[in-house]
Amino acid sequence: MEPDLLIALALLVVGFLYASVGHGGASGYLAVLSIFAVPVVTYKPMILVLNMVVAGMGFVQFYKAGYFKWKLLWPFLITSIPLAFLGSKTILPAGNYNLLLGLALIVPVIRLLGMGPKEKEQQKEPVLWVALLWGCAIGYLSGLLNIGGGIFLSPILMLLAWARAKEAAAVSSLFIFFNSFAGLLGNTTFDTAFNSSAYIWFAAAVIGGTSGAYFGSHRFGQATVRYLLTAVLGIASLKLIFFMPG
Repeated sequence: MEPDLLIALALLVVGFLYASVGHGGASGYLAVLSIFAVPVVTYKPMILVLNMVVAGMGFVQFYKAGYFKWKLLWPFLITSIPLAFLGSKTILPAGNYNLLLGLALIVPVIRLLGMGPKEKEQQKEPVLWVALLWGCAIGYLSGLLNIGGGIFLSPILMLLAWARAKEAAAVSSLFIFFNSFAGLLGNTTFDTAFNSSAYIWFAAAVIGGTSGAYFGSHRFGQATVRYLLTAVLGIASLKLIFFMPG
């Protein structure tokens, strides 16, 4: 199979799985491109736009299913949006960027393997100052890494017992949308060359995200494909940390 089609297929699967848990998939898209040695910097704006599209579709589905709670989102957004803008303007050496992104990919791997925080029976009310502080940290890291931050927000919401799994997915999807938009505004690399390959990849990820958002919000148990995604992210994480040039 042609490399472009392999990348498109991988992006479709990643978009499907990320959208099924309310995420835009930026970290997964970056992982796929790194595995195929595609220069990520060239496609950063495209990835953020794609993140907004997929996360937005995910939010609509989770909102329709009744899982969204505004009170869980707004405190994080107040601090995360400006920090995501600032983070996107921070230029890291390629080696440092690869290392940080590789380490960030470990977070969804841990979750996919079932080792992350579990849904707690007794739910608590959000604490404003805690949410504001986490919003700062997640927002800046999101802008710095060119992702939406949902891979960090979802486990935090569940760890603090502020949300159940699908509520966390609903909140994370809209969080990703706004942070990706803030990162896009601060991004100065708008010289992206949108060739035919880029349009194919974009379409594949959107198709995967659309279907994943529907199945994740209305039905679904995705055990087998979870492990496939875990393998993709794990390989990308190792490649970014140990093998990508600085």
